[in-house]
Amino acid sequence: MSADYHNKVNPILLEVFKNRFSSISEEMGVTLNRTAFSPNIKERRDFSCAVFDANGDMIAQAAHIPVHLGSMPLSVKSAIEAVQWQEGDMVMLNDPFKGGTHLPDITIVAPVFAGGQKPSFFVANRAHHADVGGMSSGSMPLARSIFQEGLIIPPLKIVEQGKIDRKIMGFLLNNVRTSTEREGDFAAQIMANITGVRRTSQLIDKYGLEMVEFYANALMDYAERITRDTISRIPDGTYEFEDYMDDDGFGHDRIAIHVRIDVNGDRARLDFTQSHDQVEGSINAVYAITLSAVLYVFRALVRRDIPTNAGCLRPIEVVTRRGSIVDAQFPCSVAGGNVETSQRIVDVVLGALSKALPEAIPAAHQGTMNNITIGGIDPRNGQPFAYYETIGGGMGATAHSDGESAVHCHMTNTLNTPVEALEYSYPFLVTEYSIRRGTGGKGRHKGGDGIVREIRLMADSEVTVLSERRRIPPYGLFGG
Repeated sequence: MSADYHNKVNPILLEVFKNRFSSISEEMGVTLNRTAFSPNIKERRDFSCAVFDANGDMIAQAAHIPVHLGSMPLSVKSAIEAVQWQEGDMVMLNDPFKGGTHLPDITIVAPVFAGGQKPSFFVANRAHHADVGGMSSGSMPLARSIFQEGLIIPPLKIVEQGKIDRKIMGFLLNNVRTSTEREGDFAAQIMANITGVRRTSQLIDKYGLEMVEFYANALMDYAERITRDTISRIPDGTYEFEDYMDDDGFGHDRIAIHVRIDVNGDRARLDFTQSHDQVEGSINAVYAITLSAVLYVFRALVRRDIPTNAGCLRPIEVVTRRGSIVDAQFPCSVAGGNVETSQRIVDVVLGALSKALPEAIPAAHQGTMNNITIGGIDPRNGQPFAYYETIGGGMGATAHSDGESAVHCHMTNTLNTPVEALEYSYPFLVTEYSIRRGTGGKGRHKGGDGIVREIRLMADSEVTVLSERRRIPPYGLFGG
């Protein structure tokens, strides 16, 4: 293999490396999916995997969960700064104020060494655990503080030189309701990283570290170039939009999220500083979530097959106000910011861009992930259970077509829990699962219809529903 690649990127090799890095992320996901214990991970695939450079910048990701993937680099950077790395180490964290999203989303980071004293690359995965402690089963309570939501995990070495730290693992498992399931899912996340480290090391062995690093940077440059080209096709100007969260559960309603987008050539500046202050309830979004939503929207505008990586954000500036609902500060509660407020941030960014690109932007989608958590004691075995699921709905119509019905929209991208798996895993009976016809809104093109998911509980249970768009409906566009 020729080493003469410093002055010119070979487009064939660029495509090879794009697919190699992406396949590493995808194979990590397959490992995690097939070895996980909980239905939320093995059935719904509520996890994400990616590969990062030595600085924690994302090189490639699998086609997993947008709200995970846009924020994960901040967690990886926090992990990189927190410890002295050795081969075989892995760091676990879920702190939303260190790049996390909400406490159930736990990230595990592993280094890839290539002969040097410091890691050359990192691999990481994030998975939603159905319970991480806190004041209610499922860890998504009506809380005023993050301390009520569950266990906050700073960057900790859960694996040191290839050996799991049983003291840390024991501490974690003693603070959750479903310890066996959590331990199995942690093991699956660790195995996914082992797969990622192995495959990245094999890539380095084949091509050499210098070439792999060169093409990792080239992939980020390529993504930046295509994103700049996409932005340059948006007419220069200022576009504003405002939408609202219904309430925070404690009497505060019509909570505004406002964006001003300034497009100038091949750059975009998104200013959220006029958004509402952070609130008492759990719909506060940390900065990582806002960044994820912006990345998702602009990546969706790109009509070419490019890797989603750090280069996509280089021509985009995201401005927030510390202490606002889109840049919430410790120790506010945040469980709903990840799953609900992220969706509204997407709504306002798309709403603003609809003024510039009316033919390309859809009307608002369902605007909620319809989060439901149910916990209790399973009478079949006497063991605690914790169920979590998001319920899909309708996608907004476009200028050219109706919206899709009964899908998971925008920031989630998970699957449903199959009825058979649901009834096998929990003391539930599903009595109806259907499309709620005629609920998508009228217009030249209709919005997608929602879902009816009716569950009969066969045991005394604690139920939490975290949802939105009950008071302020999704917006239509151009008279719809």
